[in-house]
Amino acid sequence: MRLARPRWSGTLAVKAAVFITVMCCALAALLGVLVHVSVTHQTVGEARDLALSRLEDATTAFEAGDTLGLGAEVDPPGLPAALRRLAVAGERGTMVAEHRGRPTMWAAGPADGDRALAVAVDYRQSARTIEALDNAILWSSVLAIGATLLVGAFAVTRVTRRLHATARVARRISAGDLDARVDDPRTKDPTRPQDEVAAVAVALDSMASSLQGKLLSEQRFTADVAHELRTPLTGLHAAAELLPPGRPTELVRDRVAALRTLTEDLLEISRLDTGRERLELDAESLEAVARRVVRAAGSPGATPGTGTGTEVRVVRDALVETDRRRLERVLGNLVANAHLHGRAPVVLTVNGPVVTVRDHGDGYPEYLTTHGPQRFRTEGGAKGHGLGLTIAAGQAEVLGARLTFADAPDGGAVARLALPHTPPAGAGPRDGSTSSTGDGLPDGAA
Repeated sequence: MRLARPRWSGTLAVKAAVFITVMCCALAALLGVLVHVSVTHQTVGEARDLALSRLEDATTAFEAGDTLGLGAEVDPPGLPAALRRLAVAGERGTMVAEHRGRPTMWAAGPADGDRALAVAVDYRQSARTIEALDNAILWSSVLAIGATLLVGAFAVTRVTRRLHATARVARRISAGDLDARVDDPRTKDPTRPQDEVAAVAVALDSMASSLQGKLLSEQRFTADVAHELRTPLTGLHAAAELLPPGRPTELVRDRVAALRTLTEDLLEISRLDTGRERLELDAESLEAVARRVVRAAGSPGATPGTGTGTEVRVVRDALVETDRRRLERVLGNLVANAHLHGRAPVVLTVNGPVVTVRDHGDGYPEYLTTHGPQRFRTEGGAKGHGLGLTIAAGQAEVLGARLTFADAPDGGAVARLALPHTPPAGAGPRDGSTSSTGDGLPDGAA
């Protein structure tokens, strides 16, 4: 089983700290090895020269029959076997080995016969010097790495803090706040060098300004077109009402009504785009709202006003603080879209503060489940202008609700509206799969 790494392990600060640590350790190890080898070579060389000098004096005294000097002895106990073999073979050599519990520098050369003349020099001071040097290298490396890490962390944190600020602004822009800007202080002072983070901040601010300008232009255009169309449409509608009864008159009235609906939708979208919508809150029962929406909307092939073809299921009713008109608009658009683009049965389910609308058609287009509804975009020759779900999403945002679109595992499209839930004082949720509306309809149907 592969364990997932913590999210913080992939941050720039952690990667920079690891990189700095690895490079500092590598550099400290390299310098430490070089200094250790150099000093050890020098120390061992001095001890070796001293031992060989004493061996030379001892050899001269041995050949002259005089008393050997301090530390000189023929075949002394403790002489390393390898060095003794070298001396018996007629060569001189040196070796560091433990003798009587302390480090000793041995120097040995040939004596008479199969004996070796050796000199032992105390190597403790040299060993302590090398050990002290190694400790100094180790602690100085630790201090250097720690100081470098602190300085590097400070420098990297300044950069990552600016990157996080830029990312926060980007997320705000993605959420619809087109007034958000990075405003990096470095970009305001032309005398300061501009680094890559400042370049990203400038690019993001420029993109946000350009996007905001284009969206405002589009919103103004949509609102102006809708307003300009309203007056001639009113006259056209009045003129259509004066036409004599007949099939051509029905077609004209139907197209005029469709054009009026489109114009009103455009006006509603333009109002939502301005972000100045105000809520009129009141406590509403979601079951009652759902049944009113279904009765008012009806469905293709249904008797007007009956809502036949849409089933209402109440798992658990809830009382929410919301704007009834906007909520009915959202649910009405979802139900109408399910009948227009999906297939029966269409089911509207109330489960606490969550309302779902499901059909049993081919599901939503991939772009819609990925990016949300887009105005004037439909696929597969579908009817409509793509404004119904756009308005539903905009009104849901005004309500503070979350509207999501997905495909059911067993087929069909599912729209899920999650509303903020404010439970009423002294009232609890009611459980049950269906309930009666008191309008003469059977339980579970509307």
